[in-house]
Amino acid sequence: MPHAIEYFLAPQSPWTYLGHERFVAMARAAGTAVRVLPMDLGRVFPVSGGLPLPKRAPQRQAYRLVELQRFRDHLGLPLNLHPKFFPVSADPASRLIIAVDLHDGSEAALRLTGAVLTAVWAQERDIADAATLAGLLRECGLAAARLDDAAAPAVQQRYDENTQAAIDRGLFGSPSYVVDGELFWGQDRLEFVQRKLQS
Repeated sequence: MPHAIEYFLAPQSPWTYLGHERFVAMARAAGTAVRVLPMDLGRVFPVSGGLPLPKRAPQRQAYRLVELQRFRDHLGLPLNLHPKFFPVSADPASRLIIAVDLHDGSEAALRLTGAVLTAVWAQERDIADAATLAGLLRECGLAAARLDDAAAPAVQQRYDENTQAAIDRGLFGSPSYVVDGELFWGQDRLEFVQRKLQS
């Protein structure tokens, strides 16, 4: 029986950025469909014990930077440890990804997700800015009308449903991959995701 992957993500997350292209390649190689599920970490954290970055203990903030640099160098990916536009509101980008998923399908949504993540962590672009999002749509070969589509009530409803689904499944961070009901948290767990897909 083919596997199914639910990909819960926050498009401002550096860990999601570090794992995104590897995850997409892995899912494609396995011939596995992916459900792209942007979620609102601002609503997930309070019920899961998480804290926004500025509220975390200094020790945790410092170690986060060490780990980001380790993974950046290990994976050979461009990543600014202190990007110009971070922290940033992820809601506009999340809704845009959902609109693209609804109108153009999951492959297009995955492509846009990768572009949004790269914009934050490699290109110093503001993903809360409509002009930036319009540019990313253009670069991904997607219709400019998706910006208007992202304001539709159905898109906000899907965003709310994704977030509630994350809470109901006991998720607490991004990225989270749910394969046949089994949770894998973090891009450093992708090896286990791959094993699950091959089982």
